[in-house]
Amino acid sequence: MVTISLCMIVKDEEALLPRCLESIQGLVEEVIVVDTGSSDRTVELAQQAGAQVYHFPWVGDFSQARNFSFSKATQQYCLWMDADDVLDTQYRPGFLQLKAALPPQTDVVMLPYHTAFDQAGAPTFTYYRERLIRRLAGLRWSGAVHEAIPPVGNVVYWDKAAISHRKPSPGDPDRNLGIYQGLLAQGKTLSPRERFYYARELASHGREEEAAAQWEEYLASGEGWVENQREACRDLSACYLRQGKGEEAFRALAKALRLGPPRAELCCDFGAFFLERGDYPAAAFWYEAALTRPREDRSGAFVSPDCYGYLPCIQLCVCYYRMGDMERSREYNRRAGQYKPQDPAFLYNQRFFQGKGEAFS
Repeated sequence: MVTISLCMIVKDEEALLPRCLESIQGLVEEVIVVDTGSSDRTVELAQQAGAQVYHFPWVGDFSQARNFSFSKATQQYCLWMDADDVLDTQYRPGFLQLKAALPPQTDVVMLPYHTAFDQAGAPTFTYYRERLIRRLAGLRWSGAVHEAIPPVGNVVYWDKAAISHRKPSPGDPDRNLGIYQGLLAQGKTLSPRERFYYARELASHGREEEAAAQWEEYLASGEGWVENQREACRDLSACYLRQGKGEEAFRALAKALRLGPPRAELCCDFGAFFLERGDYPAAAFWYEAALTRPREDRSGAFVSPDCYGYLPCIQLCVCYYRMGDMERSREYNRRAGQYKPQDPAFLYNQRFFQGKGEAFS
């Protein structure tokens, strides 16, 4: 069985750190907590939990802090988590299986990372992250923000355990954008990956025109990871839609088709585009296409599980209702209920079809 050092970087996380540490208790041999300047009880709570606490001055670069935390580890593998991450109880057995079964020559272990959830607690947004790194593999974090370790060498994907990002309230909304602006002020040229995420930060701050310009430049360069390029097309389309630029939004989606067969997420974007414009046959075409697409979780792409079942079905219910095909509309609502039997939209439609509700709009 391999041994693991949990490596964390924290600042003012007294409300969340105990939950994180409790979720992983008994599964790791060592806990390293690097504090970057807390003014609350974070350090005290970490020490009470048995962690080795180190201090690292914040220099506006997450990768430097993470590399420092890894440098303090002594076990075979480094596991990273943020204070608002947890290993949910149902994944503890799978994590123990991983420890027992992991070949010692493995360099990187990729685990699913769930970052959004529906009302029933099921993940609605997930992707694989490099989660355990062999300490002596020589791999290092890079990127001042949205930092990452490229998964190279002997890589293992493990789906019997997952880390869940459960942040109860938003953090500092300006932090990441401020880091990027600081890099630009220093004259740094952003890497393709940094430009992709910089555009996302601009969009999240409502700076839509600037965000669109960054995404356009990123896509025009042809550089960067193909999965980021696919996502940039979708992000750019949504950005244009928020600006009321429908034609530009459609062209952005179409660019993604040049990057390979469409995934269900892109099909649903096309479906939503046509549904909003009342072109129900075109919308139905794309939503039905979404139901045929395979999930490619290990591609590293952002995955929205609802796009592979529930969402196309519930929207096809609407499309066929609008086209006057009650039989198909009813059937797709039934199928939507197979994915989410307690979903309010499914239940509302079900009552309507049973003659107990008003027509949906």
